[in-house]
Amino acid sequence: MNCPECGTETVVFTVDPDLREYLPGEETGAALCPRCLAVRPATDPPTGDPDFSQLGDAFPSNVEAGVPMALLLGLLSSLALYREEIAALLERVERAGTDPLLVIDRLAGDPSIDSDVDLGRRRHQLEQLL
Repeated sequence: MNCPECGTETVVFTVDPDLREYLPGEETGAALCPRCLAVRPATDPPTGDPDFSQLGDAFPSNVEAGVPMALLLGLLSSLALYREEIAALLERVERAGTDPLLVIDRLAGDPSIDSDVDLGRRRHQLEQLL
């Protein structure tokens, strides 16, 4: 599946039922673009563990942190609208043993990423939120 925003091949993954409330629509999966970080619902996601390596070393490779981190990135475009959801996802990523603010810092510094969201600014805002 290619990203409708930039045409890059996306990472498609299954979203567990307990995380689907953070994904718009009724689909059982999501697609994360490793270039622009756009997150979209996806139908018929693969059943195995996702390969987040396309996002580089900055992104968590384990499913317990990677999936909520991906969903978090999808909500960053509207911090005011999704404040509670973002806070819940930040907590889940932390409980899985990953520092989500460090992930955002590293993604912001990655020259291969061209996100519509100013990750550096969002990171600062998230720090204030916590």
